[in-house]
Amino acid sequence: MTTRKDFFKLGLLGSTLLIPDAFKKATRLFPGPGFSVREKPLILSTWNHGIAANARAWEVLGSGGSILDAVEQGVRVTENDETNRSVGLAGHPDRDGIVTLDASIMKGNGDCGSVAFVRRIKHPITLARKVMENTPHIMLAGEGAQQFAVSEGMPLEDEKLHPDAKNAYEKWLEEAEYKPVINIENHDTIGMIGLDGDGNLAGSCTTSGLSYKMHGRVGDSPIIGAGLYVDQKSGAATATGMGESIIKICGSFLAVELMRQGRSPQEACDEVVRRLIEKNRGQIDDIQAGFIAMNTEGDYGAAAVRPGFNFARHTSGGNEMVDSSNYFSER
Repeated sequence: MTTRKDFFKLGLLGSTLLIPDAFKKATRLFPGPGFSVREKPLILSTWNHGIAANARAWEVLGSGGSILDAVEQGVRVTENDETNRSVGLAGHPDRDGIVTLDASIMKGNGDCGSVAFVRRIKHPITLARKVMENTPHIMLAGEGAQQFAVSEGMPLEDEKLHPDAKNAYEKWLEEAEYKPVINIENHDTIGMIGLDGDGNLAGSCTTSGLSYKMHGRVGDSPIIGAGLYVDQKSGAATATGMGESIIKICGSFLAVELMRQGRSPQEACDEVVRRLIEKNRGQIDDIQAGFIAMNTEGDYGAAAVRPGFNFARHTSGGNEMVDSSNYFSER
């Protein structure tokens, strides 16, 4: 059995972008299989709320919508889900009791848009698309993003906390300690990547961020290249988990860049997680992060730091949950 000490030794060796094929095959440490379907269309999204999101995205594609329409409309389902505490206005607030939202969207040709630290907007993913299509900018934040939303006809929602989020926040205030819980408070995003029948790629990512974060904190989700990246020539990737660890390695861009260099989506996800662990070695016991990726052929991959990350996969064969490969198995 590979020990954590052995893993870090191998991680140092594997920290460059280019690794000989023989070394890659000899040192794949992830429990569980890699993935490959070579099927189009293909929709992937993070966590179990991805099932409903995937279903909507597939419906949009089936009715003649574009892959961009599909990934936007798909995650809007999650933003609209009042039972969800990690995406949308029903999510957990920051330490000041305020819900702030982040989102990004991207096309294969490089067009992209994002919003960060947004309040009172029900669908930040749609606002991110409006930034992409209706402004000369890529990212708007805070009050300016809200102002733009209103100018685009998006209503301002009530800022009262959802009752369940309010109860959780009041309980948290009893001690007011910020200790993210792996696979719970790190369960903070829906990222979706999609491939249509003609091989066109697009992706989306939306979140209410980590529970009880510092007011003003922005994670990886709205940062193009960190939480989401799409390149029509290479592939698409999205991330979930502790955003700070993902930002440090530009995780989604790194996965796509590795695919550009010839790695399979699974090999790319494996290497991205290796890189993340190497970059965060002193803190890795408190970090969960996961990545999903696909290429233009319809192959896909997924990897996480440790068990607990799963993702939804929709192909012509159906819509189902899949457990990701991971570095550290449960002991």
